[in-house]
Amino acid sequence: MRRNIRLEDISDGKLYTAEDMVKADCRGCEGCSACCHGMGSSILLDPWDIWLLTRGTGKDFAGLLAEHIELGLADGIILPSLRMAGKEEACTFLDENGRCSVHAFRPGICRMFPLGRYYEDTGFRYFLQVHECQRKDRSKIKVRKWLDIPDLKKYETYIFEWHSFLKLCERESEGLDGDSLKILQMYLLRTFYQMPWSGDDFYKEFYARLAQVKEKLGL
Repeated sequence: MRRNIRLEDISDGKLYTAEDMVKADCRGCEGCSACCHGMGSSILLDPWDIWLLTRGTGKDFAGLLAEHIELGLADGIILPSLRMAGKEEACTFLDENGRCSVHAFRPGICRMFPLGRYYEDTGFRYFLQVHECQRKDRSKIKVRKWLDIPDLKKYETYIFEWHSFLKLCERESEGLDGDSLKILQMYLLRTFYQMPWSGDDFYKEFYARLAQVKEKLGL
Protein backbone atom coordinates (compact mmCIF):
# COMPACT_ATOMS: atom_id res chain seq x y z
CA MET A 1 0.00 0.00 0.00
CA ARG A 2 1.55 3.26 -1.13
CA ARG A 3 1.44 6.28 1.16
CA ASN A 4 1.34 9.70 -0.47
CA ILE A 5 3.10 11.64 2.27
CA ARG A 6 6.42 13.38 2.69
CA LEU A 7 9.12 11.17 4.20
CA GLU A 8 10.43 14.04 6.31
CA ASP A 9 7.03 14.36 8.01
CA ILE A 10 7.00 10.82 9.38
CA SER A 11 10.66 9.80 9.78
CA ASP A 12 13.90 10.90 11.39
CA GLY A 13 15.10 11.98 7.95
CA LYS A 14 17.44 9.01 7.48
CA LEU A 15 17.38 5.96 5.23
CA TYR A 16 18.80 2.67 6.51
CA THR A 17 20.14 -0.58 5.09
CA ALA A 18 20.00 -3.96 6.79
CA GLU A 19 23.49 -3.38 8.20
CA ASP A 20 22.71 -0.04 9.86
CA MET A 21 21.82 0.59 13.49
CA VAL A 22 18.39 2.12 14.13
CA LYS A 23 16.54 3.16 17.29
CA ALA A 24 13.76 0.58 17.03
CA ASP A 25 14.35 -2.01 19.75
CA CYS A 26 11.52 -2.20 22.31
CA ARG A 27 13.11 -5.17 24.08
CA GLY A 28 10.24 -7.54 23.51
CA CYS A 29 7.48 -4.92 23.75
CA GLU A 30 6.72 -6.17 27.28
CA GLY A 31 3.31 -4.96 28.43
CA CYS A 32 2.52 -3.19 25.16
CA SER A 33 0.51 -4.26 22.12
CA ALA A 34 -0.59 -0.84 20.88
CA CYS A 35 0.61 -1.50 17.33
CA CYS A 36 -1.61 -4.62 17.24
CA HIS A 37 -4.79 -2.55 17.68
CA GLY A 38 -6.75 -0.24 15.41
CA MET A 39 -4.66 -0.85 12.30
CA GLY A 40 -7.65 -1.27 10.01
CA SER A 41 -6.65 -3.06 6.82
CA SER A 42 -3.14 -1.57 6.71
CA ILE A 43 -1.22 -4.77 7.60
CA LEU A 44 -1.16 -6.14 4.08
CA LEU A 45 0.10 -9.68 3.59
CA ASP A 46 2.34 -10.73 0.73
CA PRO A 47 2.72 -14.35 -0.49
CA TRP A 48 5.71 -15.01 1.83
CA ASP A 49 3.56 -13.98 4.80
CA ILE A 50 0.87 -16.48 3.82
CA TRP A 51 3.46 -19.23 3.23
CA LEU A 52 4.86 -18.56 6.70
CA LEU A 53 1.48 -18.33 8.44
CA THR A 54 0.09 -21.50 6.88
CA ARG A 55 3.18 -23.42 7.91
CA GLY A 56 3.19 -21.96 11.40
CA THR A 57 -0.52 -22.26 12.21
CA GLY A 58 -1.31 -25.42 10.25
CA LYS A 59 -4.26 -23.61 8.62
CA ASP A 60 -4.71 -23.26 4.88
CA PHE A 61 -5.64 -19.95 3.27
CA ALA A 62 -9.36 -20.60 3.74
CA GLY A 63 -8.77 -21.36 7.40
CA LEU A 64 -6.86 -18.11 7.89
CA LEU A 65 -9.58 -16.21 6.03
CA ALA A 66 -12.23 -17.64 8.34
CA GLU A 67 -10.55 -16.36 11.50
CA HIS A 68 -7.56 -14.10 11.08
CA ILE A 69 -7.38 -12.30 7.74
CA GLU A 70 -9.68 -10.41 5.37
CA LEU A 71 -9.65 -9.34 1.75
CA GLY A 72 -9.73 -5.78 0.47
CA LEU A 73 -8.63 -3.51 -2.35
CA ALA A 74 -5.15 -1.97 -2.18
CA ASP A 75 -4.08 0.16 -5.14
CA GLY A 76 -6.63 -1.63 -7.32
CA ILE A 77 -5.56 -5.18 -6.41
CA ILE A 78 -7.40 -7.56 -4.05
CA LEU A 79 -4.98 -8.41 -1.22
CA PRO A 80 -5.32 -10.03 2.21
CA SER A 81 -4.60 -8.15 5.42
CA LEU A 82 -4.61 -9.01 9.11
CA ARG A 83 -8.08 -8.73 10.62
CA MET A 84 -8.79 -6.42 13.55
CA ALA A 85 -11.71 -7.56 15.71
CA GLY A 86 -13.87 -6.52 18.66
CA LYS A 87 -14.38 -3.17 20.34
CA GLU A 88 -10.63 -2.75 20.75
CA GLU A 89 -10.01 -3.58 17.08
CA ALA A 90 -7.34 -6.05 18.13
CA CYS A 91 -5.35 -8.36 15.87
CA THR A 92 -6.96 -11.80 16.14
CA PHE A 93 -3.55 -13.40 16.69
CA LEU A 94 -3.18 -11.73 20.11
CA ASP A 95 -3.54 -14.18 23.00
CA GLU A 96 -5.38 -13.60 26.30
CA ASN A 97 -2.32 -11.79 27.67
CA GLY A 98 -2.12 -9.41 24.74
CA ARG A 99 0.94 -11.16 23.32
CA CYS A 100 1.44 -12.24 19.71
CA SER A 101 0.65 -15.93 19.35
CA VAL A 102 2.40 -16.14 15.95
CA HIS A 103 5.50 -14.12 16.81
CA ALA A 104 7.90 -16.76 15.43
CA PHE A 105 6.17 -16.62 12.03
CA ARG A 106 4.70 -13.11 12.08
CA PRO A 107 4.24 -11.16 8.81
CA GLY A 108 6.92 -8.93 7.33
CA ILE A 109 5.20 -5.63 8.19
CA CYS A 110 4.95 -6.71 11.83
CA ARG A 111 8.65 -7.59 11.82
CA MET A 112 9.57 -4.15 10.49
CA PHE A 113 7.49 -1.98 12.79
CA PRO A 114 8.24 0.84 13.53
CA LEU A 115 10.28 0.77 10.33
CA GLY A 116 8.88 1.25 6.84
CA ARG A 117 10.20 0.70 3.32
CA TYR A 118 11.24 3.50 0.99
CA TYR A 119 11.26 2.17 -2.59
CA GLU A 120 13.80 3.37 -5.11
CA ASP A 121 14.56 2.47 -8.74
CA THR A 122 16.43 -0.77 -8.06
CA GLY A 123 15.47 -1.69 -4.51
CA PHE A 124 14.44 -0.15 -1.22
CA ARG A 125 15.83 1.13 2.04
CA TYR A 126 14.23 1.35 5.46
CA PHE A 127 13.10 4.42 7.37
CA LEU A 128 12.11 4.90 11.01
CA GLN A 129 8.52 6.01 11.59
CA VAL A 130 8.88 8.42 14.50
CA HIS A 131 5.19 8.88 15.34
CA GLU A 132 3.98 5.28 15.27
CA CYS A 133 5.47 3.43 18.25
CA GLN A 134 4.31 4.57 21.70
CA ARG A 135 7.46 3.38 23.46
CA LYS A 136 9.91 6.23 23.95
CA ASP A 137 12.73 4.23 25.53
CA ARG A 138 13.73 2.34 22.39
CA SER A 139 17.38 1.40 21.98
CA LYS A 140 19.51 0.92 18.89
CA ILE A 141 19.62 -2.40 17.07
CA LYS A 142 20.92 -3.51 13.69
CA VAL A 143 18.10 -3.57 11.14
CA ARG A 144 19.00 -7.14 10.12
CA LYS A 145 18.66 -8.38 13.70
CA TRP A 146 15.42 -6.47 14.25
CA LEU A 147 13.79 -8.04 11.18
CA ASP A 148 14.87 -11.56 12.17
CA ILE A 149 14.36 -12.94 8.66
CA PRO A 150 16.50 -15.83 7.34
CA ASP A 151 18.24 -15.22 4.00
CA LEU A 152 17.43 -11.52 4.29
CA LYS A 153 19.05 -10.54 1.00
CA LYS A 154 16.94 -13.09 -0.84
CA TYR A 155 13.86 -11.86 1.01
CA GLU A 156 14.57 -8.20 0.16
CA THR A 157 15.02 -9.08 -3.52
CA TYR A 158 11.69 -10.91 -3.45
CA ILE A 159 9.92 -7.99 -1.74
CA PHE A 160 11.13 -5.58 -4.41
CA GLU A 161 10.07 -8.00 -7.18
CA TRP A 162 6.61 -8.34 -5.62
CA HIS A 163 6.27 -4.58 -5.17
CA SER A 164 7.28 -3.98 -8.81
CA PHE A 165 4.90 -6.68 -10.03
CA LEU A 166 1.95 -5.15 -8.17
CA LYS A 167 2.73 -1.74 -9.65
CA LEU A 168 2.83 -3.34 -13.11
CA CYS A 169 -0.52 -5.06 -12.52
CA GLU A 170 -2.02 -1.78 -11.34
CA ARG A 171 -0.93 -0.02 -14.52
CA GLU A 172 -2.16 -2.85 -16.73
CA SER A 173 -5.54 -2.93 -15.00
CA GLU A 174 -6.31 0.76 -15.54
CA GLY A 175 -7.79 0.16 -19.00
CA LEU A 176 -9.83 -2.93 -18.10
CA ASP A 177 -13.61 -2.96 -17.78
CA GLY A 178 -15.29 -4.23 -14.62
CA ASP A 179 -15.56 -7.90 -15.59
CA SER A 180 -12.03 -8.11 -16.98
CA LEU A 181 -10.62 -6.40 -13.91
CA LYS A 182 -12.44 -8.85 -11.63
CA ILE A 183 -11.04 -11.80 -13.58
CA LEU A 184 -7.51 -10.41 -13.25
CA GLN A 185 -7.93 -9.74 -9.52
CA MET A 186 -9.25 -13.24 -8.82
CA TYR A 187 -6.53 -14.84 -10.95
CA LEU A 188 -3.81 -13.08 -8.97
CA LEU A 189 -5.49 -13.92 -5.66
CA ARG A 190 -5.81 -17.58 -6.58
CA THR A 191 -2.28 -17.92 -7.96
CA PHE A 192 -0.35 -16.19 -5.18
CA TYR A 193 -2.56 -16.78 -2.13
CA GLN A 194 -5.31 -19.38 -2.40
CA MET A 195 -3.21 -22.03 -4.14
CA PRO A 196 -1.25 -23.90 -1.42
CA TRP A 197 2.50 -23.45 -1.25
CA SER A 198 3.80 -26.98 -1.48
CA GLY A 199 7.44 -27.00 -0.48
CA ASP A 200 10.12 -25.60 1.79
CA ASP A 201 11.69 -23.42 -0.92
CA PHE A 202 9.24 -20.53 -1.08
CA TYR A 203 11.36 -18.37 -3.35
CA LYS A 204 11.78 -21.03 -6.04
CA GLU A 205 8.04 -21.65 -6.13
CA PHE A 206 7.20 -17.94 -6.06
CA TYR A 207 9.39 -17.10 -9.04
CA ALA A 208 7.96 -20.06 -10.97
CA ARG A 209 4.44 -18.76 -10.35
CA LEU A 210 5.50 -15.20 -11.17
CA ALA A 211 6.98 -16.28 -14.50
CA GLN A 212 3.83 -18.24 -15.33
CA VAL A 213 1.58 -15.26 -14.56
CA LYS A 214 3.73 -12.83 -16.56
CA GLU A 215 3.68 -15.17 -19.55
CA LYS A 216 -0.07 -15.69 -19.34
CA LEU A 217 -0.75 -11.95 -19.04
CA GLY A 218 1.85 -10.94 -21.59
CA LEU A 219 3.75 -8.78 -19.10
